Amino acid sequence: MQRHCLFLVAAVLAAALMLVDSSSGAQRPQLLVRIDATRPAASFLPDEAFGAGLDGLEENDLARVYSPENIKTMEGAPYRRLAYRLRTELGVQAWHWNEAGSWSDEENREGYWTSSDKAAGPLLTSFGYRLPRRGSTIDQAENDGYSRLDDGDESTFWKSNPYLDAHFTGEDNALHPQWVLIDLGRRRNVNALRILWGEPYATRYEAQYWDGEDSDYSNSLEAGVWRRFAGGQVQDGKGGDSLVRLSDDPVSVRFVRILLFSSSGTAPKKESDLRDRLGFAVRELFLGVLDGQDGLQDVIEHGASNSNQTLMTVSSTDPWHRVIDRDPKSAQPGFDRIMASGLGRGNPVLIPVPVLYNTPENAAAEIRFLQSRNFPLGGIELGEEPDGQGMSPEHYGALYLQFTGVVHGIDPALVTGGPGFQSEVEGWNTLADAVGERSWMKRFLAYLRERRHLDDFGFFSFEWYPFDSFCETPAGQLMKQPELMKKVFAYLEKEGVPRDIPWIISEYGYSSFAGRAEVELPAALLNAEIVAQFLMLGGKTAYAYGLEPNRPMRELDQCNDHDRLWGNLMMFQAGPGGKAKWLLPAFYGGKMLVEEWAEPINARHRLFPVTVMKEKKVPEDVTAYAVYRPDGRWAVLLLNKGGDRIRLEGVRFDTPDARGIDWHGPFTVIQYSPQQYLWRADGAKGRPVRSRPPRRFQATRAITLPPLSLTVVRAAGPFPRPL
Repeated sequence: MQRHCLFLVAAVLAAALMLVDSSSGAQRPQLLVRIDATRPAASFLPDEAFGAGLDGLEENDLARVYSPENIKTMEGAPYRRLAYRLRTELGVQAWHWNEAGSWSDEENREGYWTSSDKAAGPLLTSFGYRLPRRGSTIDQAENDGYSRLDDGDESTFWKSNPYLDAHFTGEDNALHPQWVLIDLGRRRNVNALRILWGEPYATRYEAQYWDGEDSDYSNSLEAGVWRRFAGGQVQDGKGGDSLVRLSDDPVSVRFVRILLFSSSGTAPKKESDLRDRLGFAVRELFLGVLDGQDGLQDVIEHGASNSNQTLMTVSSTDPWHRVIDRDPKSAQPGFDRIMASGLGRGNPVLIPVPVLYNTPENAAAEIRFLQSRNFPLGGIELGEEPDGQGMSPEHYGALYLQFTGVVHGIDPALVTGGPGFQSEVEGWNTLADAVGERSWMKRFLAYLRERRHLDDFGFFSFEWYPFDSFCETPAGQLMKQPELMKKVFAYLEKEGVPRDIPWIISEYGYSSFAGRAEVELPAALLNAEIVAQFLMLGGKTAYAYGLEPNRPMRELDQCNDHDRLWGNLMMFQAGPGGKAKWLLPAFYGGKMLVEEWAEPINARHRLFPVTVMKEKKVPEDVTAYAVYRPDGRWAVLLLNKGGDRIRLEGVRFDTPDARGIDWHGPFTVIQYSPQQYLWRADGAKGRPVRSRPPRRFQATRAITLPPLSLTVVRAAGPFPRPL
């Protein structure tokens, strides 16, 4: 089909339409937009596409956040469905989704917990329980726990997850060894390892060191290989207090890994639960240089907090815990509280089933309970951020199959998926396997495929917080976002993630950390672009983070600009008593996207490719997204991320019959810019001094796009070719 030469025509028009602004006498950059109406790129239904997430809080915050007044305010947000986020899974905790239930050791109120699938009254609050057999030093939640491998207490111990033992996986433990990774923080000389074993202990294991470039994040080790110490292989371990001479001469290392292949299968005295004798247990680790025949100059720091112990990362952790381990800082809204809120508008909810620190029995009870309540289930997300906690894709795969087996045993129609990746703009990698493969998804999918269970992978979910630093200017970051997401989609397709299943962003926002950009206009622009681009690329559902009223906070120690580091992912800023008081840009940006760009009815919307030309070139600071709505109108979302006032001179449609059609008004214009919003920085006391709804007006000719603004332009136009 003969087509217009887009760039030539756009260049000629741009030159012809360069005008002088009559009000200021200054020449404004001219913008031309072309919509390829010959073929839709994607389509969506608003009830499926636009969602928001609800997360865990501290116990004392739940009642305040979910007060009738706040729920009414949150109902004003435009989002059509909910994702239930699980903070306990990030905090190395077991989740009692129902506080009524049973322990495997009921007499001592400890062991493996199963919540009851029945409840005498509404479930309003649930809790996370710390794991006393924890092995990793840091976590992805409050990060106030610590490893038992180097806590200085030889009566405590780390134990691996028994559900990764051959008894449950049906596979030889040697195929997928458990492991401990020690990060000494800097290179140290070592030639001996002392392991104070618990029960069960490893009968076959080996110690390795990283020979290559060091990294501050052990999961990103690339340039190098793991080498076994000359004396690092043990074939007949006896447990107890074991001293292993790793080498004759000290080796300079930063990272040491202990691989555990075979278990003794023994349990501590008086313990009769099968799970107590599955896996591996270590009470304390010591590493350093032998001093004489028996002495060891230990280079591991031991302490009962994550701030004064050497960094440990483990392959898995036993979900065993006690009633005394309940954490009031890790409260989750109860299922009935969420469902009764009405915030999901009756649409299916993305529900978590934890797998990293859970039991299949507890998962089965959760599904039975939800179905007994007739809760609409929009997908069962298995686990949350296993990559961020260093879990190998094979270990996650082994748990995934056990838990999908439980879920589908109750209801084969339920859709399971995951893995709920943490945000990673460079792609998701892990420590290389025996053949050097580092791709997390490639290995996970291979694990499912080899066991003929790829059909159990019903959707792919990941989080999207593209920026960790607030030192760069927000405008510069906003201009990077489209290329970052495009790159990640290309990467995931290359890794083999199926495109015939839904792709879901289970959380999105400016950053996973707090910062000022999140409470200013960049949050509105970024959130809107994340969703519009995601849908354009074929994504199914995106869930905005920050629906609950919140307050500014500071998490990072970056930059010299103190004000840049105070903020939060929130649509509503809380005032006295936790009541929502101010509407923030993330709220208004969502309203423009869901209710102005899209039509607020659940009917098919079609997305079309857009090319933007500014002064003879494709700009970085302006992007546009075009949708043909069910009401027969076109809507174009224009994001001006830069500091210039830009004049939109025209929009032209390329149509199936090869004719170019100019878009004529009158146009309905909705615009959100610094005229509507201004933030006053004042640390924790920061707040808006101007927060007004987007401006609405009619236009028949050129439209000015203010700096750092969102603009939606709507009008009737040519009828496009169907999808």
